[in-house]
Amino acid sequence: MKKPDTNTQTVIDIRNLKKSFGPKDVLKDVSLQLKKQENLVVLGKSGTGKSVLIKCIVRLLKADAGEIEVFGEEVNALDKGQLDEVRRKIGFLFQSAALYDSMTVRENLEFPLRRIRKGLSEAEIDEKVQQALENVGLAEAIDKMPSELSGGMRKRIGLARTIIVDPEIILYDEPTTGLDPVTSNEISILINEIQQKYKASSIIITHDMECVRTVADRIIMLKEGEVYKEGSFQEFEKDNDGYISSFFKPQNQELNKN
Repeated sequence: MKKPDTNTQTVIDIRNLKKSFGPKDVLKDVSLQLKKQENLVVLGKSGTGKSVLIKCIVRLLKADAGEIEVFGEEVNALDKGQLDEVRRKIGFLFQSAALYDSMTVRENLEFPLRRIRKGLSEAEIDEKVQQALENVGLAEAIDKMPSELSGGMRKRIGLARTIIVDPEIILYDEPTTGLDPVTSNEISILINEIQQKYKASSIIITHDMECVRTVADRIIMLKEGEVYKEGSFQEFEKDNDGYISSFFKPQNQELNKN
């Protein structure tokens, strides 16, 4: 298990974040920080606001109250042009991988490059596509359609599309959901490799405790819309609190996947 470097700079600083949907308070008062080159795992039962949290970071959802600073920029105060500049530094891996079904793998990877890294030559685009696919071990899939890919391959291609624009921050929404244990482990290892190779800072939303064990530098657990505990995997594993042990004791983990 890796240890976080507590001396590194903060790249995301969230303070007193609140988000409701009608009468339901999903995030009540969440404060957390993401450090440079850290893998931060966010745990919690379904409905505790984990995915809402990372969507608020890129303002796919607008927070009701609180502050979200990304590289020192207050996200909620930015105009569209300023927000787009911040978003260019952030990669978002959706739970479904969110590939464009009508495009080949090559075209899926070219799309963000043409939109975000304008000015690249065709040769430079080809090189970056090949490199991104090699980094996820799927160079041979370049001309396949998404429908021809397995679930694990789709996740890898989604990850390749995320890293192709060299993001400084990556937000992972359930990166191993729906995958068999072997493929899940491969994705978890890949998350660590990307952290090392790209010096990326990441927030990982997951229910997969083996993924947590593999990738987490630090863990934050949410309960009822608030931060319940923060610490290392070892600290959580040793905690006898009933809510925490329901995640870290194998016989109870299935309860938190639904």
